[in-house]
Amino acid sequence: MIEFEYLSKGLNALARAHRISPMAGHLGASVIAGYFVGEQRPDLDEKVFAGIEGDLNRVIRGESVFGKGKDRDPALFDSFPKEKSDESLIDGIAEALARTLNKPRASGHNVIFASIAIRALKDHPELATPSVVDGIRKLILRFKNIHPGWGFYEKRRVSGDKVKLPDEDPPYQNMEGMVDSVLDQIIGIDPKFRRQGYGGLVHICNHAAAITDLAQCGYPQLASPAIQAHAHHLRLWLHLPNLFAELGPHKTSRHSAHSSEYWSGKVRYDSALLTHRVKTTFGFDELASAIDDDTKVKKAYAKLRFLI
Repeated sequence: MIEFEYLSKGLNALARAHRISPMAGHLGASVIAGYFVGEQRPDLDEKVFAGIEGDLNRVIRGESVFGKGKDRDPALFDSFPKEKSDESLIDGIAEALARTLNKPRASGHNVIFASIAIRALKDHPELATPSVVDGIRKLILRFKNIHPGWGFYEKRRVSGDKVKLPDEDPPYQNMEGMVDSVLDQIIGIDPKFRRQGYGGLVHICNHAAAITDLAQCGYPQLASPAIQAHAHHLRLWLHLPNLFAELGPHKTSRHSAHSSEYWSGKVRYDSALLTHRVKTTFGFDELASAIDDDTKVKKAYAKLRFLI
C-alpha cells in the first residue's frame, strides 16, 4: 500500500497551488493519485509501491517541471493549522468547477484537479477543512479564463481557442460513449503517428476518468457539460497533424507501471512524466471501471505502456 500521509500532503499542495499558478495543481494531484493507485490495487508487489512512493517523494522535493523555478513554494505540502472538518464544504469545489465547464480548459486540468480533490475528500471527509477546500476552490476558479490548451501544427504552436474545427457531429454525447471512444483511441495508438498538443492522449484519458469519478462522487449534474467539453478536447487532438517525421516514434516502456519489472529497470525520470505517470496509471483504472467490456479494457491496457 501507499502511506496515507501522501493523500493529506497532496490535498495540502492542491489547496496552496492557486498561490503559484493553475498548473501547479499537478503537484498535489499527482501525489493524491499515487495514494489512490495503492487503494485500486492493494495486492501489487512491494517494489511497485516503493517505486511509486519514490516518484511522489521526487514531486514533493520539487523535481517535477511544475516544482521548479522562482515560484517554487517549499511549504506547499505542509499541514495547515488544525481546523474542524465539514463535509458539506466539498460542494463548493463542484460549484467552482461548474463555472469553468463551458469549454475545455488547459487540456482538462480544471476537471482533473477538481475531481481528484472531490474523490479524496468524499472518501476521507475528516480532511475537508475550510483551508483545504477554500484553497482548492480558488485553484479551480483560476481556470475560468484559460483556453483549451496548445496544439502544434507543423512549426506553429496555436492556442485551441484560435482553431476552427470542421463542422461535424460530436464523437459522443454521454458517459458510455466518452469512455468507449477514449479506450478506442488508446487501443488504436500507432507508433508512426505522432500528434503533439492539448496534453496528448495522457490528458484525454485523465480528463475522461475525472468525469466518471465526478458522477460516482455524487455530482451527475456536472456530467453533461463536462462530457461536451471533453468531446471538444478530443476533437482538437484528433485534428492535429502527424509530426512523426519531426518527432520520431513514441517512447514506450516494455512493462506496465503495475509490474515490478517496470520499476526494476531503467525508469524514465523526465520532469514532466514525473507528475503524469501515476496520474495516468490511476486514471486508466478509473476509466476502465466505468465500462462493462473486459475485452476492450484488456486491449487498451496492453497499450497503456505507450503513455507512461
